[in-house]
Amino acid sequence: MRTRTRNQHSGSDADEDGSVVILNRQRFRRVDQTTLARFAQKALADIGRGDDRVTITLVSDQKIRSLNRTYRDIDQPTDVLAFPDEPAFPHEVGGVHYLGDVVISTETAARYAAKFRISFDRELRNLIIHGLLHLCGYDHEADQGEMRQLERRVRRKLIKERGTRNDE
Repeated sequence: MRTRTRNQHSGSDADEDGSVVILNRQRFRRVDQTTLARFAQKALADIGRGDDRVTITLVSDQKIRSLNRTYRDIDQPTDVLAFPDEPAFPHEVGGVHYLGDVVISTETAARYAAKFRISFDRELRNLIIHGLLHLCGYDHEADQGEMRQLERRVRRKLIKERGTRNDE
């Protein structure tokens, strides 16, 4: 078994093979970065992208609102944003492809968890799956339901806790 690695990103934790980096840039909620990285790696493997790399950054509502305003012209916080790697400048090292970055607001995640009566941890996992699917090119706003169907399948397989949100 490999030991846990530290990535080039200051203060980040990666899963055991370094393919998922979790950056905690918020102070709203305590999170287990190693557990989230392992979960994200399982999700990537289930999607068929287990050899790819991603970064997941946890931020405040203020930060995600700023990103949402800058990149989507929507001046309000959101739960998750995905920033796929630029196709014109792919980051590939040793045959490993970098998919991009997922940014999650822990404050919005906590509000949604309360609204859907699920745990905060479960909502973070839901948002990780959602963001990873966007990095893989899925778009629930433009497809014919493929993303939602795959998202449901991955949630059912990887998230054991039962609750409302798993079956949406």
